Amino acid sequence: MVAADHPEGLVLVSGPSRGGKSRWAEHLVSVCSEVTYIATSPSLPGDAAWQERLRLHRDRRPANWSLLECEGQLTAALQKAPQTHGLLIDALGGFTAAHLQTDAQEWDALQIELLTSLKQRQEPVVIVIEETGWGVVPSTAIGGLFRDRQGALAQRLASHANRSWLVVQGRALDLHALGQAVPL
Repeated sequence: MVAADHPEGLVLVSGPSRGGKSRWAEHLVSVCSEVTYIATSPSLPGDAAWQERLRLHRDRRPANWSLLECEGQLTAALQKAPQTHGLLIDALGGFTAAHLQTDAQEWDALQIELLTSLKQRQEPVVIVIEETGWGVVPSTAIGGLFRDRQGALAQRLASHANRSWLVVQGRALDLHALGQAVPL
């Protein structure tokens, strides 16, 4: 069993908005001597609320952590990040959203490329994943596509993960200890 305080390999942290996912992921990766934080979403300088969320994340991170802002180019960021660093990817939704205009074949190739890059990492990689589909069915086709792609990619990553956590209401639940894998 991998201890919560010592992540190994690929570790997933999922849950609803404002549940504490990022804080738990930061806690997990903080045991690494060197950390690179990979931000996948665009910075959106004109969005004051988004800027406040970014500031809160920035203020919470230790000053010695490196930052890579990839705006959806996650595989390139993985290749750029030093192999000796633990990685915190926050969050998978930025990657998914950046590729909603790709067709199914391109999307599959991007997922394979991402998995290949993740498998090449030597230090732990902790990925924050926004859970989707716990509320109403999206009213737009693009919203439905995001939900479907995000959910399927999360399951694909989970099949390669050493640990998966569900964070709800500020509580982290170890899905590997509590649950059973759903057969394909």
